[in-house]
Amino acid sequence: MAEQQPVSYDVTLMTDNDLYLFNEGSHFSLHEKLGAHAMSVRGLEGTYFAVWAPNADRVFVMGSFNGWEKETHPLRSRGSSGIWEGFIPNIGKGTLYKYRIHSRYLGYRVEKADPFSIFNEIPPKTASIVWDLNYLWNDRQWMDKRRDRNALTKPMAIYEAHIGSWKRVAEEANRSLSYRELADQLTEYVARMGFTHVEFLPVMHHPFFGSWGYQTTGYFAPSANYGTPQDFMFLVDRLHQNGIGVILDWVPSHFPTDEHGLAFFDGSHLYEHADPRQGLHREWDSYIYNYGRREVQSFLISNALFWLDRYHADGLRVDAVASMLYLDYARKEGEWIPNQYGGRENIEAIEFLRRFNLEVYKSHPDTQTIAEESTAWPMVSRPTYVGGLGFGLKWDMGWMHDTLEYMSQDPVFRKYHHNKVTFRMLYAFHENFVLPLSHDEVVYGKRSLLGKMPGDDWQKFANLRLLFGYMYAQPGKKLLFMGGEFGQWREWVHDASLEWDLLRFPFHAGMQNWVADLNRLYKEEPALHELDCDPAGFEWIDCSDAESSVLSLMREAGSTDTVILAACNFTPIVRRNYRVGAPRGGLWREVLNSDAAHYGGSGQGNLGGVEASPVPVHGRHHSLTLTLPPLAVVFFKSEMGS
Repeated sequence: MAEQQPVSYDVTLMTDNDLYLFNEGSHFSLHEKLGAHAMSVRGLEGTYFAVWAPNADRVFVMGSFNGWEKETHPLRSRGSSGIWEGFIPNIGKGTLYKYRIHSRYLGYRVEKADPFSIFNEIPPKTASIVWDLNYLWNDRQWMDKRRDRNALTKPMAIYEAHIGSWKRVAEEANRSLSYRELADQLTEYVARMGFTHVEFLPVMHHPFFGSWGYQTTGYFAPSANYGTPQDFMFLVDRLHQNGIGVILDWVPSHFPTDEHGLAFFDGSHLYEHADPRQGLHREWDSYIYNYGRREVQSFLISNALFWLDRYHADGLRVDAVASMLYLDYARKEGEWIPNQYGGRENIEAIEFLRRFNLEVYKSHPDTQTIAEESTAWPMVSRPTYVGGLGFGLKWDMGWMHDTLEYMSQDPVFRKYHHNKVTFRMLYAFHENFVLPLSHDEVVYGKRSLLGKMPGDDWQKFANLRLLFGYMYAQPGKKLLFMGGEFGQWREWVHDASLEWDLLRFPFHAGMQNWVADLNRLYKEEPALHELDCDPAGFEWIDCSDAESSVLSLMREAGSTDTVILAACNFTPIVRRNYRVGAPRGGLWREVLNSDAAHYGGSGQGNLGGVEASPVPVHGRHHSLTLTLPPLAVVFFKSEMGS
């Protein structure tokens, strides 16, 4: 057994004011106080430990420093605050540890990982690791300008990625790339493809790899599967140095039942509701946070600010917001408890989300919060002072479902479903929307995006190029899950690499080229992004030609006179001499055509541009006579004086 070191109780990071703010629910930098902090005290090196366990009778630290003896290093209680703390000499960076908790209830004793640990063992091991967050950042240029990069008037083309399966090394037992390997390879790829941001599925520590990170136990620790905290910082740093923002998936909606995690932490339902009608997600077999508990608010908001502050994240995408807002989410009658007014709304969760957004934008006004909210809850992305939830953006799940349902139809029948691709514009500016084609749409038998498309192989690729083109023509920020950009055939598999070998085939390489050119046009043309969240930037030319399954629209910007016109032909029939109205005369250059041979198309088009005629159509004084390629979208650009 290792030589025992006494615990010192005259060292504390938690002032009385810290304790007060924590219990009040207003301490939002708890990671600086709780957890394990290596330090020097009067020339003696060691580590200060602090954990919240108000219903514990005794708390001990055990670990590699004492041969995992369970009850030799007790912490002291800070009274009614629920905090237990102590300084143990001769413990430093790299030491493994856990908390041994003796509950005051029923003789319950348990070993817990540190809720505030910043580094953990690789699962299935469950110990926390004493570590630091020292890192010399080199992204000052990005950080100084990111308010502009993240503004709603700027382009946001998000590449959603799962770190563990983006690319694997088959020759080395199919291992995932490390954070540092991704810093080279992912950064180069995303920059070349023209995406403005990367959104990572949760990188926070999770014991079950198959949860994709959504069953989080280590909220303050990046997954050790891919390296150290500094390695993850290096990845973020490299992305920033190449002008790419980083959005992190954040999961305050539920947490897993693993014994070493937050569940039943001190022999009581500390973080979660005790009543399963409030505290158990039956759909995911996980626990629901008690958002009304003040200390839980301090924990969660501290965690959100931690990733924005210490890891320079540019945004947080909040998972499963709908499950937080509704008390009856995924529950049958009698399986939930109404609020004090008899309603189904979770008032405590609503107030928590508003407070979370207020604190994020107060501390980091140059970032964005994004809600994955799948219902018609009003004003999700509107300020709290007008009654909104305060998010910056919201995923448009309705657009995603309607559009994918429409695109999966055989073109012969699309005219009967025309409203699926026009309905969105009735609500498109009620929120600040992101148009998501996310990981959720390419798993569990839903097929890949390419697999959803009807027709033979040529038509499938043409349809997918059309889908992407229509997405980029629509107002709203863009999100595409990895693999979709080159037309992966297989559904996403979390423990296998993307099908990169497909890029040797022209259709897949052409799809990749198409997405890169869409990103380029989207970023270069203010008309396609500046008023993404403003109705002044969008206008239908004709949305009523259901018989031909053709849509035409215009995008405009407030800062330039440029107009972008997009026409979509959702059938495999080439439509020649198709006339659409135009707001002005002159030359309209064809700046992008998904049917170009370069992308795998048939090469139909408009020979570089069309001169507008003074023939009134669609309520406009001029019109264009176009060739609309099969299953394709064409973009035209007009500039004053051109």
